[in-house]
Amino acid sequence: MVQYFTREGLEKLKEELKQLKTVENKKIVKLIAEAAAFGDLKENAAYHDARDKMAFLRMRVAELESAINEAVVKEKSNIDTVQVGSKVKVLFGPSASSGQASEEVYEIVAPGEADILKNKLSYQSPLGVYLMGLNAGKEFDFRGTKIKVLEIK
Repeated sequence: MVQYFTREGLEKLKEELKQLKTVENKKIVKLIAEAAAFGDLKENAAYHDARDKMAFLRMRVAELESAINEAVVKEKSNIDTVQVGSKVKVLFGPSASSGQASEEVYEIVAPGEADILKNKLSYQSPLGVYLMGLNAGKEFDFRGTKIKVLEIK
C-alpha cells in the first residue's frame, strides 16, 4: 500500500533503519551472547529478555523497510490546497466552555511522522482527512466544533 511522506520524514525513517541495523542490532547480539554465557537458557531471564528485544528490533526493521519500499515522496504541487507537507493555520470556533476561539498551525504529514505534541498531523487522522484538499477560507464542522482554514503554506 502506498504511503505518502515528506522528504524529511522519509529521511528520518531511513536514518532510524540504519541505526537499528548497525548500532542496535550489535548491542542486542552482544546482550544475547552475554546472557547465554550464564548457561541454562530455560530459566535465564536475561537471555529471554534479550531475545524479546531482538524480536522487537526485527519487527521494527521489517515495518521500516516496508514503509520505505512503499514510500512516495509527496511534494506540494499546489499551495492553494491542503496536502501532505502543507502547514495549515486553522481557527477553532468558540468553545462551549470558554466562549473563545483559538488558532493552531499544523503540518500535514504521513502517519509515521505524526506527532501531535509538535503539531504534526497525519493526513489519515480524523482532522487530517477533513483538511485534505481544502482551500484557505473554507469552514467545516468537526465533531461539534466550527473550524476555519485561515492560511496554507
